[in-house]
Amino acid sequence: MKIMHLLPSLQSGGVEQVVLELCEGLAAAGAENVVVSAGGAMVRRLERTGARHVTMEISRKSPLTLFAMPRLKRLMEEEAPGVVHLHSRVPAWLGYLAWNRLPLTARPELVTTFHGFYSVNFYSKIMTCGRRVVAVSQCVRDHILAAYPGTPAGKIRVIPNSIDPALYSPDFRPSGEWLAEWQLRHPALRGKYTLCLPGRITRLKGHEDLVPILTALRAQGVPAHAVIVGETKKGKETYRRELADGFARAGLADAVTWAGHRTDLRSVLCACDAVLSLSHVPESFGKTTLEALALGRPVAGYAHGGVAEQLQSLFPDGLVPPGDTAAMAALLARWHGSPPAPPAGIPLSYRRSNMIEEHLKLYAEAAGAPD
Repeated sequence: MKIMHLLPSLQSGGVEQVVLELCEGLAAAGAENVVVSAGGAMVRRLERTGARHVTMEISRKSPLTLFAMPRLKRLMEEEAPGVVHLHSRVPAWLGYLAWNRLPLTARPELVTTFHGFYSVNFYSKIMTCGRRVVAVSQCVRDHILAAYPGTPAGKIRVIPNSIDPALYSPDFRPSGEWLAEWQLRHPALRGKYTLCLPGRITRLKGHEDLVPILTALRAQGVPAHAVIVGETKKGKETYRRELADGFARAGLADAVTWAGHRTDLRSVLCACDAVLSLSHVPESFGKTTLEALALGRPVAGYAHGGVAEQLQSLFPDGLVPPGDTAAMAALLARWHGSPPAPPAGIPLSYRRSNMIEEHLKLYAEAAGAPD
């Protein structure tokens, strides 16, 4: 089986990571992967899985992107994949247009994945064009059916994003060398109740909610300290400064550590006392939440979207009404000193092996489905 994956780039991000993991697992199962994107820092990692990468600009929101369509059509003809898997909206439009110009007998099967809660409009509707449609959580499936009621429910499959239990388990511990370097770099964390908030620096992630949460905890005598882990992408520098100014005005400048982008997030999660999810809008999945739970770290998160699904299933003690910072602070205060541990073991539905197996079934199902 040969699968051609279309996505914007391989620079960084959740969709890119999922495609990388998918290609690795599919290759191990004997499938051939061809990935088309604008390229980026993750291409070498992708190629180490055995996948081939074709660099093509298929993601720019501009009419000029349509000039790539004939080349993409030729690539489909030359590669003759059994499945074309569309992972994002602009690549999906371009992929669909190229696919639609192939002779009927030469068209591969189309599979699409809703990696997020896309805005509801004609532009986003392209993600329902697949013979089979993957939803990364039950709430995303519900979103698809509510937003596009003409989509047959039978062609949607919920296949959650996944983790490798060999990498994420309660048995994992950062090395002594790592811990020594972490403590040397961040001495302000010693003796503190450390709360990790992972995620890129953007208003949607709810970083500003840390102000009332930390204020309430400190008023109760809890030595709370936030560890913000995430990249500040171009264009978000002003928001980053707004956050820093807000912490300073609240007298919390010394209660926040900006760790920046980390490639060792697994160790950082283990080094903190609790992990937070404060997103103001529902996450379609929330992979970092799952990673933290698998590592045995308690997670407190707003009860909406994919994070709510995970917590309800794995750690309901961590559910907090969305936006309720007082309830969040009260929960964390109760945890201080004796944090609860999530149950050991991650259900099969969240394991990497299951994600790969379900995609292989889906591809075979799509190929055998009637027109």
